[in-house]
Amino acid sequence: MNIPIRELTRAERPALLEHFLALANGDRRLRFGTPPSDHGLRQYVERIDFDHDAVFGVADEDLRPLGVAHVARNGTHAELGISVLEGHRGRGIGGALLARAHLRARNWGVRALFMHCLTENATIMRLARRERMAIVAQAGEADAWLELPPADAASHFGEMFAQRVALFDYALKSHAAAARRLAAALTPGTASPALGK
Repeated sequence: MNIPIRELTRAERPALLEHFLALANGDRRLRFGTPPSDHGLRQYVERIDFDHDAVFGVADEDLRPLGVAHVARNGTHAELGISVLEGHRGRGIGGALLARAHLRARNWGVRALFMHCLTENATIMRLARRERMAIVAQAGEADAWLELPPADAASHFGEMFAQRVALFDYALKSHAAAARRLAAALTPGTASPALGK
């Protein structure tokens, strides 16, 4: 199944924050290594540098991010963090986000994609093994590395095509969501007080 993965912009910080705040404490711990507070998550989202890093997302029918990947450039490698909301796992979203991040890191020209996680994070460990990442585990934590080949025309075209497909998917969902809101506003008994005046 192809899952449209769209690159997010700084204008979508509120939706990103909503995604991270929806993570339970245990999921926050698995994603960040410790369970950050709501305030800590706000600071994290505010510090994302959209000019230097890349953030990818999978949206539901109401345009809320179900899964998010943050790829941060750091010299010769890129570091990746992935989160998928409970209830939407096991559908390939994490794997699709990893593949999209892999493509971006390769096109940046970095030599490796890196993930740091707790060894108990079975989902990320499974994704890393599936991508044939080299995993080094020690004291309950693991580092997974994937050496990247140089970018080529196919990798650049692949990323451009993936973004176009995701933008088209997002536009369709956006129009459908707007139509649902309009229908709800026009349905007797459901209009907001402002609309009823």
